[in-house]
Amino acid sequence: MNERLLGDLSARKRDQGDMRYAPSRALPFLLVFAFLIALAQATLVVQARPQDLVTGAYGMADILRRAWPPDFGRLGKTLWPALETVDIALFGTTVGVLIALPLAILAARNTTPAGPFYAASRGIIALARAVPDLVWALLFVTAVGLGPFPGALAISVHSVGMLGRLFAEVIEDMDMGPVEALTMTGAGRMQIFSHAVVPSVLPSLFGIALYRLDENMRSSLVLGFVGAGGIGFELLTAMNLFQYRTVSLLLLVTFVLVIAAERLSAALRRWID
Repeated sequence: MNERLLGDLSARKRDQGDMRYAPSRALPFLLVFAFLIALAQATLVVQARPQDLVTGAYGMADILRRAWPPDFGRLGKTLWPALETVDIALFGTTVGVLIALPLAILAARNTTPAGPFYAASRGIIALARAVPDLVWALLFVTAVGLGPFPGALAISVHSVGMLGRLFAEVIEDMDMGPVEALTMTGAGRMQIFSHAVVPSVLPSLFGIALYRLDENMRSSLVLGFVGAGGIGFELLTAMNLFQYRTVSLLLLVTFVLVIAAERLSAALRRWID
């Protein structure tokens, strides 16, 4: 009788365990099904028509034919727009770092002096990050006119949002041992910041800034399409005038700039590490 009772109890526990784990086994299938549904509606919303790529292949081939060879005779005229593109990224990243660093200190829970400073700095960072740099460029072009300056301002503001968040996360995750040790010795806030916080986070912050400079180089190319100067503006002008050989030259110069920025950034990060 006891053995039968123990067997029934074991069977009930096994059935209850199977019922408990059944939803967890079905969860991956439900997630895949939900993803397929989302993908299907996305395909309908974007009106995907792969057949248009086949029918438009001739037009694309014709543009490539007319774009070759690049018009190297205009290479000298592309040097100034290329310099503008590099300077937009450099200026925007530098200003972004200078503004993002104090905001990140206020936005990190372990370094902020008070809750209101934390909330205000987080709000500023979120606003700067939420608005795309292209939209910032449109706003600044309206405010200050065409040219590289609105592009540099747009890169600066958007970099404040991106760098501010990343800097704050690095500061929050740093080792608090040196900070606590200096606090116990009676060191002031500025002494703690300069002797404990900065040495702990500076290599990581510098690496993040280099990554952002690399990204801003690409962004500054796109901002030219809204009149913010640089190669992007020249590229848009050449496309509107159907100067496809000039377009191919500008794309080649753009490729060289992006690769050079990547190599320089990688070399500096290796030097820091």
